[in-house]
Amino acid sequence: MKQIIITIILSAALPIMLQAQLGKNILNRVKSTAENRVINKSATKTNEVMDKIEGKAATTKPKKEERSSSQTPAESTPKPEGEQKTNESSAKNSDLKLYAKFDFVPGEKIIYHNDFTGEAMGELPIGWNSNGTGAVATFSGVLGNWVKLNQNSMYLTDNKDSLSENFTVEFDLLLHRSNPKEPFPMMAFGVLASGSYSPVANELLKNYAGEFCTELKIQPYDNNGSHLHLQTFTERSKHLTTDIKKWQEMEQHFNKTIHVAMQVQKERLRVWFNEIKMYDLPKAIVAGSIINQLYFDVKRYGGPDEEVGYAIGNIKMAKGLPDTRHKLVEEGKFSTTGILFDVNAATIKPESNGVLKEIADVLQKHSEIKVKIIGHTDSDGSDNTNLDLSRKRAEAVKQFLIKEYAIDAARLDSEGKGEKEAIGDNKTKEGKAQNRRVEFVKQ
Repeated sequence: MKQIIITIILSAALPIMLQAQLGKNILNRVKSTAENRVINKSATKTNEVMDKIEGKAATTKPKKEERSSSQTPAESTPKPEGEQKTNESSAKNSDLKLYAKFDFVPGEKIIYHNDFTGEAMGELPIGWNSNGTGAVATFSGVLGNWVKLNQNSMYLTDNKDSLSENFTVEFDLLLHRSNPKEPFPMMAFGVLASGSYSPVANELLKNYAGEFCTELKIQPYDNNGSHLHLQTFTERSKHLTTDIKKWQEMEQHFNKTIHVAMQVQKERLRVWFNEIKMYDLPKAIVAGSIINQLYFDVKRYGGPDEEVGYAIGNIKMAKGLPDTRHKLVEEGKFSTTGILFDVNAATIKPESNGVLKEIADVLQKHSEIKVKIIGHTDSDGSDNTNLDLSRKRAEAVKQFLIKEYAIDAARLDSEGKGEKEAIGDNKTKEGKAQNRRVEFVKQ
């Protein structure tokens, strides 16, 4: 009888207990859903604010994927130059306005260029050296191939040529993070002189400050706490050290490309992140240093490498200091690889503004000069598409000078020559980069 009563009581109580548990689960789920909606709404609002700050137009539809604006024609393998339609204007005016004060001008001769096209995925680029792990990879939402850098690892490129006392270094930096709760480790990069060692020697992985090096440390943080710190070393001793510089905007660039540019003019060192000049140091470089390598060093103490870290793309090193006025006014011809365009298009990239500003300045000061602007491409793609694209790019430069710098249209002419007048070997990345150029010829 007791057993029957207990069974009856349990039978009656069980639905109530299940209902209570179910109610608890539902409440938890509702609470979780509400929290997620708040988070998502907050993130959406943040993105809208960031879009306004960055000058982006609001949209309710996802944008059609575009090719990386940091790539040049040979840097994109899916289609040859000119294959996709080019319905572009002469420039992205909104982006170019941000670069109005950007005065970086790349070196005259490209000695190293690597966009990691053709490299084996999941492995370090051929010729690179490291004391850790890293791999060529792609990232969702970001176009192009990248070298993923892992924690507690240093990397040396496969460059073998020495840079002159005047040179430039450029690369794209990606701060990738798939888990917003994970912190970034610290990263350092710079140029060095290998001294008696090979530029890829193992000894440099342990002691890259033995001869001379620059070192710019990056520490990304949330809540506007990101900062930078630049030092230079000679024979293991500090040659120069700066105060810690806060860059609150860094966290706005998580999962976006940052274009890093460095310019050395004898002892002077200047560094840009996108359009912002971070450093201009008159005595940062030890005179006579034979610099011949670019390195990257990722420290410890970040989140898992799979969820947070750094990647490098589109490296370019060039030596020499272009003398625009002398070349154009006195020699009658100035050629530059510093005017860049979107892939398979004639849309001028904003980081070209430093070169364009110099050319405009020469033309404004020498009103008697008339010039022909000539576009050139590498050999990727068909002759006809390259010829057409080179014409459009030359015309885009012409229109930019007219509209942005008020140069009289009667003083400018444009022409495209496609791949016909190569000055570099189209079988090498450096040669292709040298061939993708714009010339200004005095008439």
